[in-house]
Amino acid sequence: MSVLELPDLRITAIDAGSLWLDGGAMFGVVPKPLWSRRTAPDERNRIPLAMRCLLVETADARVLIDSGVGSKESEKFREIYRIDNEGSPTRLEDSLRAAGVQPEQIDVVVNTHLHFDHAGGNTLCAADGSVTAAFPNAEYCIRRTEWEFSHLDNERVRASYLPANFQPLVAEGRVRLLEEAAEVTPGIRLLETPGHTPGHQSILVGAGDRQVLFLADLVPTVAHLPLAWIMGYDVEPLVTLESKRAILARSLEEGWTLAFEHDPTVAWGRPVESSRGQVELVDVETDPIIGRDA
Repeated sequence: MSVLELPDLRITAIDAGSLWLDGGAMFGVVPKPLWSRRTAPDERNRIPLAMRCLLVETADARVLIDSGVGSKESEKFREIYRIDNEGSPTRLEDSLRAAGVQPEQIDVVVNTHLHFDHAGGNTLCAADGSVTAAFPNAEYCIRRTEWEFSHLDNERVRASYLPANFQPLVAEGRVRLLEEAAEVTPGIRLLETPGHTPGHQSILVGAGDRQVLFLADLVPTVAHLPLAWIMGYDVEPLVTLESKRAILARSLEEGWTLAFEHDPTVAWGRPVESSRGQVELVDVETDPIIGRDA
């Protein structure tokens, strides 16, 4: 289990399982002969992706960043996306327990955005069919822009935003809607990184010269570090481009470590600028998710 010890806090990479998404959609306008050199697709053109969440433990709170896909969806849904997250009730909870934390000990859940593979584990379906918070003592932090976008009634939004993943939290009084940049707790700041969705946010953890940026879907894998390698899933790809340009430049300038949610083998690494002007990683921490025993 990959762990980073920073002053006054600890970061643990939490394995929430894996899924496989269409390679063409994951790389947008990048031709298959280029992206397939970095990740091999299966017979249905899907590529392997981790669902790696972060557990951040500070003096004030235990914070979970994103929650994977959960366990509420049908077998057909799971087969379409080749989801592997079996556990009690999912691999997410098992991984938290392995890190010494019970689900009821989570104080805050932060959603980078509300797509089903980032917010599906927010809630659980009980035996009676009711849907309740998977983390019964937690406050759920969601950007207001993202919340409003998730409720738009159009075909593209409905495909990725599943109300059971977040709407029941309102009835329980657990949702905190955030305005612009915000601090969840000392040492955990939310940065606006729109493009993938209008309300997408990345999470900056730490202080001073020891800071880690959880990129989420701004840069889902190491292969997406080149500026133009942007997902077809992004609703505003040109906005993504400028978000990436700004955040990667800042990460180089300030020496941040970059943490990856969907890379199947890399948890985090430190960015450097190559001789060709591209961002590359050094001090890489490997964290294989695909094929790992649950």
